[in-house]
Amino acid sequence: MRLRTYSIALSILAALVLQIVPMPANFDLYRPDWVMLILSYWVLALPNRVNVGVAFIVGLMLDILLGTTLGVHSFAMCLCIYVLAANYQRLRNYSVWQQSVIIGVLNALYNLVVFWLQHLITDILFLFTYLWPVASAVVMWPWLFWLLRKIRRQLRLN
Repeated sequence: MRLRTYSIALSILAALVLQIVPMPANFDLYRPDWVMLILSYWVLALPNRVNVGVAFIVGLMLDILLGTTLGVHSFAMCLCIYVLAANYQRLRNYSVWQQSVIIGVLNALYNLVVFWLQHLITDILFLFTYLWPVASAVVMWPWLFWLLRKIRRQLRLN
C-alpha cells in the first residue's frame, strides 16, 4: 500500500538522482534528461496526478541540485510538460516509436529553452554537443516507457 502511494514520487526522486550521479566526462555528454523523461511518462499515463504544477516543483528541485539560476529548468520543464498535458489524449494513441520522436522534439525544446535562458543570464555559447541528450532520450524512451508501464500496471495506479 505504501509503495503504491509513493511510487510516482519515488520514480521522480530516482530521476533526480540519475540526473546528478557522477559519470565519466565522455559519457556525461550523452546523459538523457531523466527528469524530463520520467515526468513525460507520468503526464501521458496519469495526467490527473502529474501536471504542470508538479513539473514546476521538480524543476525548482533540479535547479537547486544542478546549481543553476533558480527557475531556468523549472520554466523549460513547465513549457514542455504543458505541451504534453494539452495533447496527452492524442499522444497516447501513437506507437511507442512515434512517441519517441515526439519526446525527442520536446527534449530538444527543453534543452534549447534551458540554453536560451542561460545564455541570457550568463552569456554562454551554443555548442551542438548540448543536443546529444536529445538523441539518447529518443533511444531511452521505449525502454523507460515499458518499464514504467509495467510498474504502473503491477501497482494498479490510476
